[in-house]
Amino acid sequence: MVTATFRFYEELNDFLAPARRRREFDAPCARAATVKHMVEALGVPHTEVELVLVNGESVDFGRLLRDGDRVAVYPKFESLDITPLLRVRRHPLRVMRFVADAHLGGLAHLLRMTGFDTLYDNHFDDGEIEIIAARDARIVLTRDRELLKRRTLTHGCYVRALKPAQQVHEIFDRLDLAGSAKPFTLCLDCNAPLRPIDKTQVEDRLPPGVRASHTRFSTCDVCRRVFWEGSHWRRMRAIVDELLARYPPLQPEASAAPDPGAGSS
Repeated sequence: MVTATFRFYEELNDFLAPARRRREFDAPCARAATVKHMVEALGVPHTEVELVLVNGESVDFGRLLRDGDRVAVYPKFESLDITPLLRVRRHPLRVMRFVADAHLGGLAHLLRMTGFDTLYDNHFDDGEIEIIAARDARIVLTRDRELLKRRTLTHGCYVRALKPAQQVHEIFDRLDLAGSAKPFTLCLDCNAPLRPIDKTQVEDRLPPGVRASHTRFSTCDVCRRVFWEGSHWRRMRAIVDELLARYPPLQPEASAAPDPGAGSS
């Protein structure tokens, strides 16, 4: 029997049994057990792990464990640059795109509002999410830790908060999204890009009051709806301002978000 000593750091302790949190502990391992196998056997999804040190050396998930190994497991580093080290994933994702599970519709809506391509359908099962994530290089967002243990997943976040407003703050903080936010550039329903459209092209589809008082419009080429900066946009603008209050002011956006009274053809 192989026995290794483990120590998990920071939020990774949330996944462990209480007696194993924030301390070293010994765990028996199968003779052919890899780092990935044991990390997940102890309850931590591999997508939550950024760095593994075995006997002080950085290793990947495929490293076979040997008797007496000392294993230190770390989450994403917030302020320490570890790029010179070998990380457990071969390549970072250069574009932040997401797929959210069936329980995170509110979070998906808020991420789209801030300009992040986020696929969501409350009929997606775990197998479909796994396929989509691998096909499109998307980050899986879920509160199901077993989903994050699926073999082909390389990037994912276990969402700890229960309410959408807290969930979006959590994801922005963990993935440092504020600098990449482009509010009101995606359709909240279709997840497709919005584009500006001239008023003359949509005048016949506008309510009289909107036609008289608004000059800026955008449209979604998927659902064909027309959007303007109405009362719903102002409420969403307040949500975005509150979310990004800790960051530098946003640049003026080029397109408007949907108003509940928006006309469509």
